[in-house]
Amino acid sequence: MAMSANFPPAAREPSPLEQALKQFFGYDSFRPGQRQIIEDALHNRDLLIVMPTGGGKSLCFQLPALLKPGLTVVVSPLIALMQDQVEALRNNGIGATFLNSTLSWQAELRAKEAILNGRVKLLYVAPERLLSEKFMPFLEQVESEIGINGFAIDEAHCVSEWGHDFRPEYRQLRQLRRRYPKVPLMALTATATARVRTDITQQLALRQPVTHVASFNRPNLYYEVRPKHRQSYSELLQIIRTAGGSGIVYCLSRKKVDELALRLQKSNISALPYHAGMNDEERSVNQTRFIRDDAQVMVATIAFGMGINKPDVRFVVHYDLPRNLESYYQESGRAGRDGEPAKCTLFFSYGDLKTIEYLIDQKPDPQEQRIARQQLRRMIDYAEGTDCRRTIQLSYFGEQFTGNCSNCDSCRYPKPMEDWTVEAQKFLSCVARSGERFGVTHIIDVLRGCKNQKIQQYEHHKLSTYGIGKNRSEDDWKTLARTLLHQGLLDETSDGYRVLKLNERSWEVMRKQRTVFVARPVTEIANRTERSLRSAEVEMLFDRLRELRKEIADEQSVPPYMVFQDSTLRLMAQQRPQTLEKFGQLNGVVNYKVTRYGERFVAEIQAYCQEIESAVPAENLPSDTQQLTLELHQQGLSPAEIAQKRQLSPSTIIEHLTQLIESKQPVDINQLLPFERQSEILQAIETVGADSLKPIFDYLGERYSYDEIKLVRAWLRSGNDILGF
Repeated sequence: MAMSANFPPAAREPSPLEQALKQFFGYDSFRPGQRQIIEDALHNRDLLIVMPTGGGKSLCFQLPALLKPGLTVVVSPLIALMQDQVEALRNNGIGATFLNSTLSWQAELRAKEAILNGRVKLLYVAPERLLSEKFMPFLEQVESEIGINGFAIDEAHCVSEWGHDFRPEYRQLRQLRRRYPKVPLMALTATATARVRTDITQQLALRQPVTHVASFNRPNLYYEVRPKHRQSYSELLQIIRTAGGSGIVYCLSRKKVDELALRLQKSNISALPYHAGMNDEERSVNQTRFIRDDAQVMVATIAFGMGINKPDVRFVVHYDLPRNLESYYQESGRAGRDGEPAKCTLFFSYGDLKTIEYLIDQKPDPQEQRIARQQLRRMIDYAEGTDCRRTIQLSYFGEQFTGNCSNCDSCRYPKPMEDWTVEAQKFLSCVARSGERFGVTHIIDVLRGCKNQKIQQYEHHKLSTYGIGKNRSEDDWKTLARTLLHQGLLDETSDGYRVLKLNERSWEVMRKQRTVFVARPVTEIANRTERSLRSAEVEMLFDRLRELRKEIADEQSVPPYMVFQDSTLRLMAQQRPQTLEKFGQLNGVVNYKVTRYGERFVAEIQAYCQEIESAVPAENLPSDTQQLTLELHQQGLSPAEIAQKRQLSPSTIIEHLTQLIESKQPVDINQLLPFERQSEILQAIETVGADSLKPIFDYLGERYSYDEIKLVRAWLRSGNDILGF
């Protein structure tokens, strides 16, 4: 009988679409949803695409444009955005151009000639130019001589007056359907409610469009909320210095932007301001410097927004409270557009409310004021919330999320959970018995047995739920109400009045078919820093490749990410390809870039590998046992948890951590003890000296352990003169 060999399965041959993806853009696989959208576009279907920032919207029209005969016309509202996209396409060897007011008449003439000669596959224009009487004849000539294979309308929410950035000139784009009835239309936007999607379809006269609404979840983003206090600037410095890349810091006012940018500059941070009070040239220069990595941080108002095409932003900090949750989602979403890990931090203070409420009061329409105040309340609910940050965000956009995302402060450092099903039944029952006509405050007043005029007016003191919640504080009931709303167990109207409404899940709770758990806030939340688990060697090579990329980008006067994105550099650092063939196989490397940049990057990698092989091990590298402790610490485990997991004594683990700190290994001291305790120990050391632990222990009145003192002293000995940074 013949024996059958167990050969490994043969590698799957890439499909024609995957081959085109690799050829033009260097990627090995599509992001979720992209393949189906592209296939529908190749079948000349009208499309409506709602895909969050970083989801890969541009590829959805760029790849079909390259595979279909003729020209794709892309409608874009911002000059900076269209120029960035064209530059990125050209840097991949793709024929693309734009026509806007920045071009001289000679440059415009050359661009038009290139289009008519078939050397251009994508043309970017603003809606005003596209529909102008001067431009239409040229478009007719293009259609006649080479053909128009599609119109891609970017930022399509601008079509709808219900959208967050309505632009009247976008309404005129309906003319495209009348003038070019056989040319398919693709509308794309990052955010759109169901009402806005319907309006886009009607205003653009889309014909039975295929609608693709992607999840609003950005799993690569870490979300956290920190209380704003006197030490917040020091925490901001820590975020910037440990991020290892570019970042944006948002402030509410122009004055705050200027002050904070200047303060960061004095702290040796390369920071620039950006706000509407600056002239166009100043803003343009600062934006270019930021995009090209000549400055690490942009401190900005919301004026710095939609036109920024920089995928490698590693952190976004809201130093002041945003006005609403939608704005926060969009602004924080400018981090990590390359799909790599990024951090989104919000500093929360009730003091910011006065500024926002003043801005709301300036609105002339009372209904607009009511809606703005309700949106602000939802923003505060997010900041105060103890549930998973993603659950709160996604519920705002009508998307259910199960929670436990493991990539936000609430999930990574969970608060104690309590079963509040009985309290939830009381609350929901009160909503039902009061006729679903009131908001959170009134329901809580009824539950707690208040005797105010409103309760007497509606005779709610006669309800069976009146006074049954006296055993819980007002804050407890508010926490429960937020939890019910965030978890989709209760609805709320969005017309500015915040009326509570029951849904099917509400009745499941009341019928004892669903359990409700509430996360209880803790009194003190330690500041924690995200640190990636890359080896020191990978990190060192990654930094060298970033320097080489910056050098090449400066030579060509392009932003560094247009040479290679961070994700591709990281693959180079991890895989260390030392031949052009291996280099070309990396995700994100197209043949055009192998030819253009390959030799320089491969040479840098080869040189680094030779240095590593010949290097003598450094004396301050951690031992194997210390390295294991470090890895567990970076996973978020406390010293006690590490000791239990490793079956070692807590004092041994503390000894490992102090030695790691002194040898400048990436230990996050803010994860080990809160900043306030660090500060007091530091003051004691400055007073009595660091030679002996006992005087420090006595000076602090025995309120601090020897372990805490050891950690702070080790941090100082490592050469850091400011704790945590």
